[in-house]
Amino acid sequence: MEVYALVGPSGTGKSHRAAPLAHQLGAEVIIDDGLIIKGNRIVTGVSAKNQPTRIGAIKTALFMDREQMIKAREVIAKLNPGKILILATSKGMAEKIVARLNLSPIKEFITIEQIASEKEIRKAKIMRRQHSKHVIPAPTVEVKKSFPETFIDPLQVFLRRKGHKEHKSWLEQSVVRPTFTMYGKLSISKGALKAIAHYVASKMPGVAGVKRSVILRNDQGVAIELEIIVGTKYNINDISRDMQAAVKEQVEKMTGLTVNNINVLIAGIQTEEIV
Repeated sequence: MEVYALVGPSGTGKSHRAAPLAHQLGAEVIIDDGLIIKGNRIVTGVSAKNQPTRIGAIKTALFMDREQMIKAREVIAKLNPGKILILATSKGMAEKIVARLNLSPIKEFITIEQIASEKEIRKAKIMRRQHSKHVIPAPTVEVKKSFPETFIDPLQVFLRRKGHKEHKSWLEQSVVRPTFTMYGKLSISKGALKAIAHYVASKMPGVAGVKRSVILRNDQGVAIELEIIVGTKYNINDISRDMQAAVKEQVEKMTGLTVNNINVLIAGIQTEEIV
């Protein structure tokens, strides 16, 4: 097993450049902030970016929790990758991760300055300092499992392995705002979710009124139940289908939560008044 380490201070853009660098090196697995990532999947781990304190984030990134460490060792042994890329703020941190996970000695240290310009690093620092935006080298559908109440934006990166100009592809990464920042933890009440769902549903063509909305939440996401009154001129199936799509889109867009299902109950039909 060959182990590489990308090192640089926090907020200099390491995670943003992790996937392209891993692609160039031929590394199948990335270890970043407590996560073990293979291709477009987070195979195990807990993200340091989701810890409530900076101390907790550091411990998570170093796999200090015994259960987390053992699980990571087992997964890496099962994957048996030929090459691994570790992201760390220093050589010492990378070596501690190697020791905790029983990996081979690091073959090569790569500094962020070797793969990013001063301008790119400066821009990354601004995004971290002013907007507290962090990149996770995994698709949003994977990241949402670990960040159920976080605004997550997709970020497309271009991949091309050195010496293989004909092989080009795009890979999705995610931009998140972690909970340990100065802005505090973001939480979204059921009342706010009901208000969004109620408003979107009430504005749908053919809906004469929304009688009731219910929000059910768990670790996997949100379920929404809506009772509506419809007009006689509209097809009930079309209204229900369009409403499900519209409510799901707007709730996910405005809150960052995953909407697992939307149940629509036709509670009544409003007939036209005869003048």
